[in-house]
Amino acid sequence: MFRNVAELVEMAKTKGIPISELMILQEIEVTGRKREEIIAQMDINLTVMEQAVERGLNGVSSHSGLTGGDAVLLQNYIKKGNYLSGEIILDAVSKAVATNEVNAAMGTICATPTAGSAGVVPGTLFAVKNKLNPTREQMLAFLFTAGAFGFIVANNASISGAAGGCQAEVGSASGMAAAAIVEMAGGTPEQSAHAMAITLKNMLGLVCDPVAGLVEVPCVKRNAMGAANAMIAADMALAGITSRIPCDEVIDSMYRIGQSMPNSLKETAQGGLAATPTARKLEAEIFGKAAL
Repeated sequence: MFRNVAELVEMAKTKGIPISELMILQEIEVTGRKREEIIAQMDINLTVMEQAVERGLNGVSSHSGLTGGDAVLLQNYIKKGNYLSGEIILDAVSKAVATNEVNAAMGTICATPTAGSAGVVPGTLFAVKNKLNPTREQMLAFLFTAGAFGFIVANNASISGAAGGCQAEVGSASGMAAAAIVEMAGGTPEQSAHAMAITLKNMLGLVCDPVAGLVEVPCVKRNAMGAANAMIAADMALAGITSRIPCDEVIDSMYRIGQSMPNSLKETAQGGLAATPTARKLEAEIFGKAAL
């Protein structure tokens, strides 16, 4: 049905339906499944996301000891009321962190679009939920909209850190979230596309450099920044701010940047933060312990 963002937006306008509905129709056409089955599966995904957020906010720690407990610290900080950022942004950040801390602790999450970037979409969804008070159906629509943009990125660029760096993982997740936030807040398909473009432009070139090869540092905190980025980009788009570079061209740029990245900066743990003295020391400590 649609191959890129331009086609997605045009179809939504022509048919007079939201992007989320187009994604459902696309799933029906591609998979041959019934509408009820597709929605039921997404409802399962939503439940997994909700449970991961709740578990993370109760406090978890990874087996390596590199990550854990930061989501709780942020929630405690929010409760004190002395924060400098907006409450919803910090709530989104804490819930994104919570999800990825659960992932690092070998818990169950829903890859959106990957495990390493699984915090951004649910983090923003469950934060704006407190502001917009959506129905369950609207929350599912949020995920379908995010999925539509993820589908386009996956088919025109990459959602893999090994192929395109972290711009392809957390960058894609952030753009997906921004587009979905816009639709849930009553924005137009064009505004969703602008939100995606604005978000992704600000994450171009982001490398994938996991310390000790684990999806923990800096991955968890990158999900935090990805969630904040998505929230700000959504607000900008809803305010009427547009991306001078069309969304499809931004996605194409991400692909070309990923292709030109050295392998040392694409999930190999050979460069970037993973190659710092502290990272190497942590790696030796973690795997030294594991060997005992």
